[in-house]
Amino acid sequence: MDLEAVCKRSACHAKPQGLVLQYGTAGFRTNAQHLDHIMFRMGLLAVLRSKQTRSTIGVMVTASHNPEEDNGVKLIDPLGEMLAPSWEEHATCLASAEEQDMPRVLTAIMEKEAVDPQQAAFVVIGRDTRPSSEKLSQSVIDGVTVLGGQFHDYGLLTTPQLHYMVYCRNSGDRYGKATIEGYCQKLSKAFVELTKQASCSGDENRSVKVDCANGIGALKLKEMEHYFSQGLSVQLFNDGTEGRLNHLCGADFVKSHQKPPQGMEMKSNERCCSFDGDADRIVYYYCDANGHFHLIDGDKIATLISSFLKELLLELGESLNIGVIQTAYANGSSTRYLEEVMKVPVHCTKTGVKHLHHKAQEFDIGVYFEANGHGTALFSEAVEVKIKRLAQELEDEKGKAAKMLASIIDLFNQAAGDAISDMLVIEAILALKGLTVQQWDAIYVDLPNRQLKVKVADRRVINTTDAERQAVTPPGLQEAINDLVKKYKLARAFVRPSGTEDIVRVYAEADSQESADRLAYEVSLVVFQLAGGIGERPQPSF
Repeated sequence: MDLEAVCKRSACHAKPQGLVLQYGTAGFRTNAQHLDHIMFRMGLLAVLRSKQTRSTIGVMVTASHNPEEDNGVKLIDPLGEMLAPSWEEHATCLASAEEQDMPRVLTAIMEKEAVDPQQAAFVVIGRDTRPSSEKLSQSVIDGVTVLGGQFHDYGLLTTPQLHYMVYCRNSGDRYGKATIEGYCQKLSKAFVELTKQASCSGDENRSVKVDCANGIGALKLKEMEHYFSQGLSVQLFNDGTEGRLNHLCGADFVKSHQKPPQGMEMKSNERCCSFDGDADRIVYYYCDANGHFHLIDGDKIATLISSFLKELLLELGESLNIGVIQTAYANGSSTRYLEEVMKVPVHCTKTGVKHLHHKAQEFDIGVYFEANGHGTALFSEAVEVKIKRLAQELEDEKGKAAKMLASIIDLFNQAAGDAISDMLVIEAILALKGLTVQQWDAIYVDLPNRQLKVKVADRRVINTTDAERQAVTPPGLQEAINDLVKKYKLARAFVRPSGTEDIVRVYAEADSQESADRLAYEVSLVVFQLAGGIGERPQPSF
């Protein structure tokens, strides 16, 4: 391994003096003009990870739901999962190294991880539609090739599609063919098979309006459309021909502003959904006859999917271990509905999709969605084999249930949350159950809630436990929150430090919006007083 050649090439991708970025759940993200050196170095790291795992590694150039002028990069591990936590630390270390320290940092990673320099390496690369993405992906390729790695550049892909490609390549095509056509055919075949069973339920010409956030999702849906056009009509909006990426549109905008995206014509009770910029999140919504906007977020998506899976398992007579994984931000109504009505166990983890994904792997079937619409369902290998065998062997109603489950397994992108895959699953379930979007929305009513932020001198003063639902420090904070919660009906509240900045996030819910607003404000005041608040004291918004 020629470290001198690496240093020489690295000088062409010089790091701005003193710039320090941290690799988090979303990889690296910042303004695109600061990322050239990061991309080159992540190309280097992908080669080392590939050598160490003796597997194909993915590098995705995207900043997801961030503004168009930003960009970012994340590495994808062999089974399509996020990068292992110990390698996140290596990524941060390598990205922060000054030029003269590069050989030392690379050598230290190789020694710590027992990387064989002679081992072959293969890296696959994808990018979103940002103006900066093509040039930045060339910097990744530069890093891969200078360390002697082989690569395949897929060009424009959604983030979940690259996760799928990595998983396929490392499973010997058992999971699917590692091509765009392979992805489209796998998903559409499963969708068509599944919706065949729905021919008797009223609304045969089903249609959905999709806001593509002016991102990659539009391109990829257009490529797929003809595969499933008979079962579903998809109308695309914000398809990138005019507006800017994620500007006043996309899943994050719709979720945080609780209103429709710009550029979409909505008639009353029409089913609509929004992807985010790299198509790994989805939220649904509609406007009722009175013009009121209704958001259907990740909690209701998880409820629809897990309830349907539970019904199929009952029909099949299989008592598999199914669980729904939520974070503390999941609405209390969704948790109660799942546990008390559907009798589906719910488990809570820390915020962050990697925690949800990891917990979901403990079940025969694990369903997880963050409220922001990022999620999927995971099926253990043993369950997949069993269901597909039953689908071939059984006839009658049990055989029908087994075939539907087998199609759902193929329809989910189990490597990652995938807006396209999730949309097809949701559309199939609504068709099979004969549900309108209003009926889906009405399965339970969300408790009113409020989220606030409090600026503090040092976010590390707050430590939490119980999946971030209880504050351990500073002393007295949790007791104060408990006393405030007791004042309101159906109430709960929690606080957690931001992962990136010195702010504390406050969440409160109660039986009315006024109560939720008051509780959030009162908890914010307590945080300000006990956790070293700075700047202006929290002000009431009611």
